[in-house]
Amino acid sequence: MSDAARAELVALQAGAAALEPREAERETLVAAAAAHAEAFLRDLPEGPSNRGWDEVFTPPLEPEFGERGRPLGETLDFLGRSVERPGIATASPRFMGYVPGGGLFHAAIGDFLAAASNKYAGFASAAPGAVRLENATVAWLARTIGFPEGAAGTLTSGGSLANLTAIVAAREARDEEGGGAVYFSRTAHHCIDKALRIAGRARAPRRLIPTDARHRMRADALAEALARDVEAGVRPWLVIASAGTVDTGAVDPLAAIADLCEHHGAWFHVDGAYGGLFMLCPEGREALGGIERADSAALDPHKTLFLPYGTGAVVARDGRTLLEAFSASADYIRPLGETDVGPSPGDLSPELTRHFRALRLWLPLQLAGVGAFRAAQSEKIGLARYFHARLAATEGWEVGAPPDLSLVAFRYRPAAGDVDAFNRALLRRVQEEGRVFLSGTRIDGADWLRCCILSFRTHLDDVDAALDAVIRAAAGLEAGA
Repeated sequence: MSDAARAELVALQAGAAALEPREAERETLVAAAAAHAEAFLRDLPEGPSNRGWDEVFTPPLEPEFGERGRPLGETLDFLGRSVERPGIATASPRFMGYVPGGGLFHAAIGDFLAAASNKYAGFASAAPGAVRLENATVAWLARTIGFPEGAAGTLTSGGSLANLTAIVAAREARDEEGGGAVYFSRTAHHCIDKALRIAGRARAPRRLIPTDARHRMRADALAEALARDVEAGVRPWLVIASAGTVDTGAVDPLAAIADLCEHHGAWFHVDGAYGGLFMLCPEGREALGGIERADSAALDPHKTLFLPYGTGAVVARDGRTLLEAFSASADYIRPLGETDVGPSPGDLSPELTRHFRALRLWLPLQLAGVGAFRAAQSEKIGLARYFHARLAATEGWEVGAPPDLSLVAFRYRPAAGDVDAFNRALLRRVQEEGRVFLSGTRIDGADWLRCCILSFRTHLDDVDAALDAVIRAAAGLEAGA
């Protein structure tokens, strides 16, 4: 190599030096980031749950992607002003609009450590400790919902990929040539339709099963649909039940559905992204009986275990079905996979390159203990029942049956005028006020509001604040104020 070429490489090394901060700079970066996060968390208890979008682009960074780095303080200020403040505060204790998790701080530490070590968690040969830890964590999830030894699974980005993964496994196990019928209710999550399309089963015979007055799949109607197909020579392939629907939180009759699937040889999949992991607490086990008999289940620890978004899971009663659907080689299809730490996550799902997600779940379980999660889940179900009971006892409000889990659908019936228009206006007023964030939906063609209580930060005072907000807003609208 010529002296000139060597000098050029040395110069390039110096130009890239900012990518490798030294120890003192690392300490400064971590301390500043921790202080920034602490300020964010300190403002959550009294801060708004929803802000306008005005601050997203004002004032902008100029240029946003420059040749030279900018000061840390300026960068963090921009992040707080233009990213963390605008929009919905999903980490707020009064965020009850969708199915939140809150984002455990322990999990943020886990993500920091996972990113710093940058372990390649797709294959056991690359990171045996990380893979063993993920397999142990997923095995704990499987045990939590009552799956037996031999179950296996993998962590995913969320419920959509988890449901897709399970449907592909079901396709390979029971419908490889196609033609089998799929059964689900109108309350199934919209990601199911998307997953069927991606899995090449968009044209599979579909049977939309009616629901009862509590918006749960009717087992008798499912039985009739299965029997009709068998008589007509159509093979039942896949039954998809919900363990907590997005509109009302309803839980389908899982045990009765399991009986029917067993009788007809259909694959029984439970979309438990919202509610499945309530099996950890006694109130949840009472509502979810039968989930343990599923062939597969989608779960979202970023919901019911309060983790940051991006933490889903799929588990299969027989782990070999995932290996057979996704492993790169038949050599890997054996009970313990390629090493004694268990199968590689890359052989259990569509993902090969993947973040070391397990640490964001494993670390909180180690530091807080399972009992803390169990207590928080029981509290959330209790708070939802309290919310339901208070509104049911307040004049003018319509609520359904007591919640199966932690989601309550409700609406106000004004003395005069269009009920749907009133409730749309009511939701806008509550959201624009910003103290509490709720969301809306349409059930049987009517407008309803939703309160989903599922943040570990949400407690009795926060639920009282939500009740006060909707009652006050409804009174103001009815009075024309």
